Amino acid sequence: MAAMSAITLDIAEKRYPARTGTPAREIFRDFRLDVAAGEFLVLLGSSGLGKTTLLNIAAGLDDTYRGAVRFGTANPRIAYAFQNPRLLPWRTVLENVALPLGEGMAARTSARRMLEEVGLAELASAYPERLSLGQQRRAALARAFAIEPDVLLMDEPFVSLDQPAAERLRELLRRLLARRPASVMFVTHDPREAVALASRIVLLEGSPATVARDVKVTLGLRERASPALADAFLIRMGIIPRTEPATPRG
Repeated sequence: MAAMSAITLDIAEKRYPARTGTPAREIFRDFRLDVAAGEFLVLLGSSGLGKTTLLNIAAGLDDTYRGAVRFGTANPRIAYAFQNPRLLPWRTVLENVALPLGEGMAARTSARRMLEEVGLAELASAYPERLSLGQQRRAALARAFAIEPDVLLMDEPFVSLDQPAAERLRELLRRLLARRPASVMFVTHDPREAVALASRIVLLEGSPATVARDVKVTLGLRERASPALADAFLIRMGIIPRTEPATPRG
């Protein structure tokens, strides 16, 4: 089982470089974010504030900043679920899930077990083009959990799905985390999705971005599933204004 790992992002400065017609822009300055081991932290905020950038820095995919990333365990296993499922079209579903596990029968056996857990066992030999978007996102979840990550980074992994499909995947994510706990950083534009999943919500605002709200979510599952109760919590905590419905933004 994964050990889980605390995460500290300490960013002295991060800038987006100038592009044609667009000046350079400072995204973070003297910014710090601590994620406890086993925490499910959801990042909310408008597009362009740097939420995905934080995930990329945590994953080691972006090193063009001044600062440091520290983990609570040495060499943590990090999995990343992107907005796009990013399945290789020339590999079968089974081969895509086995990819981070290496070659050999053990890798394929572990991948097949994960496909059974996400309900895709019968599509193991299919290619991604045969899968619906929801099925592709299930395969991406299977691939992320196949390595039993200590840290799970998720960038709007259920975007573009209708509400019932998104809720089924959120429930699947809960079940997978119950069996394989991990420290999670999850980006969304949907405050209700944040309430449905998070143990903690961090709302970013401004440029450079700062933490406008940092809220622990202590609601039970029934409260989280109720739009009225979720909205009441979001309003009370200052995540959304009283006049704004809690629907996806941006």
